[in-house]
Amino acid sequence: MNTYGKKIVIIGGVAGGASCATRARRLSENARIIMFERGPYVSFANCGLPYYVGDVITDENNLIVAEPELFRNRFNIDVRLNSDVISIDRANKCLEVKETHTGKTYLESYDALVLAPGSKPIRPPLPGIDLPGIFTLRTIPESRSIRDWIDKTNARKAVIVGGGFIGLEMAENLVKRGLTVRIVEMASHVMPAIDSEMAIPVGKYLEEQGLTISLGDGVAGFEKDTDGYSIKVYTTSGAEYLSDLVILSIGVRPEIQLAEDAGLQIGSLGGIRADSRLQTSDKNIWAVGDAVEVKDFITGNWTLLPLAGPANRQGRIAAGVILGRDYEFRGVQNTVACKVFERTIAATGLTEKSILRYNKNGRSINYEKIYLEPGQHVSYYPDASPISIKLIFENNTGKVLGAQAVGREGVEKRIDVLAMAIQMGATVFDLEEAELCYAPQFGAAKDPVNLAGMIAANALRGDAPVVHWDQIDNKSSFLLDVRDTDEFSSNAVEGAVNIPLNSLRSNLDKLPDDKEIFAYCAVGQRSYYASRLLRERGYNARGLSGGFNILNASKKSGQS
Repeated sequence: MNTYGKKIVIIGGVAGGASCATRARRLSENARIIMFERGPYVSFANCGLPYYVGDVITDENNLIVAEPELFRNRFNIDVRLNSDVISIDRANKCLEVKETHTGKTYLESYDALVLAPGSKPIRPPLPGIDLPGIFTLRTIPESRSIRDWIDKTNARKAVIVGGGFIGLEMAENLVKRGLTVRIVEMASHVMPAIDSEMAIPVGKYLEEQGLTISLGDGVAGFEKDTDGYSIKVYTTSGAEYLSDLVILSIGVRPEIQLAEDAGLQIGSLGGIRADSRLQTSDKNIWAVGDAVEVKDFITGNWTLLPLAGPANRQGRIAAGVILGRDYEFRGVQNTVACKVFERTIAATGLTEKSILRYNKNGRSINYEKIYLEPGQHVSYYPDASPISIKLIFENNTGKVLGAQAVGREGVEKRIDVLAMAIQMGATVFDLEEAELCYAPQFGAAKDPVNLAGMIAANALRGDAPVVHWDQIDNKSSFLLDVRDTDEFSSNAVEGAVNIPLNSLRSNLDKLPDDKEIFAYCAVGQRSYYASRLLRERGYNARGLSGGFNILNASKKSGQS
């Protein structure tokens, strides 16, 4: 393809747009590249905004990934800030652009157009939603406004609407600013993106840090208090909370108005529909980033995933396709991480709840799951701490489908390994054989990833099959608690019989030989040893994956 003089115009200058522009320049010195951004900043780190509010990042300039001058001088890219593209004329391949600071409008032609408009925070049409002191957080000016409001009003109490990633990060940073924080979450647990039994302990931990969490309740409206600046927050349950500051962290929706007005295809989820080459329904227009519907790598379903990593990769691929490269976007698998106080929550691939939704829609994934709680490094090295891991895999092949993990350290490292395993189509049998870094301060000779693979492989081979709490039938099974006596005395499952693991061999006569035996402990390790012992002795035994800890979390989430 002759790319000499190709004019590439990009709308949007953050993750997807900026990466597309710079990649296009690296592929072609001859192309003319123009990037429009309707705001005053280009290529800024919106993922860092909560930490600017919380004074972790103290200099606003540190949020600027690249200045317009860098794009111009290093990459010869024409960056036009405060420039709002108000319409696309597809027939004539040109744009109408309005300079927001002057009001002037003009036309700009293109050979290839890339839409990277991003997404906008959801602001539901609730009474009082536009009162002063109610904020969303998506841009540097918004973060500055929140900081200014806290200082101006001497804010002491905040309500955060939504307990997802941004909501939790904002909660931590407002606490660091000295505010008392309440999270109002409509779901039954914080972090609705992960499975409930993994999220319930996170909520408990946050309460231990001083946060107040109101679950299963939505916001119904807002009202200014008599002091003139405080806000009354009303919920659907009838509760009322007085706050000096409200952060809306309900989620985002794709910015599609420009594409919709231009007649481009919009998908069923409300995003711009693009193919694997990021090409829209117009052969001269590409779309990348938060505004685009993309394919889930595992299921092949359309999805929306407003994350910087996929947006950057999409921008690179679109640039390559425009300039004649044979590139395709492989899809997304929702690999995410969030740190709140001293806990990290990370996940990749399918959650169990997403599989159940998928199965309800007429398709089926035959899956199994296991839980484990290994240390992030060897116990003899100082400051060892556990990582709670949930691994989901195909029941027939062992193919890794998804994983979630929560812990103090080493969490994102394990999820990154499992994310690559999913991308490469690896199985749990591959995980048990994976060769990973080991030194006492980093891991163990059997890394948590190896252990997850071993437990799952043992289950699939029939060496140590697992059972889950919601599968227990007390009439046809025998529930065996193999924890120590003091653990059993403090809290136990009704109907369970306690035989500590260390004395199990000498008490086999207390076990039935006509019932299936389900063994449990705190997290699953001792019950694994017990089930192996019993199976070797001829008993039909299985271990309860995740043990007593998972049962407690499941009870709190209403799963059992």
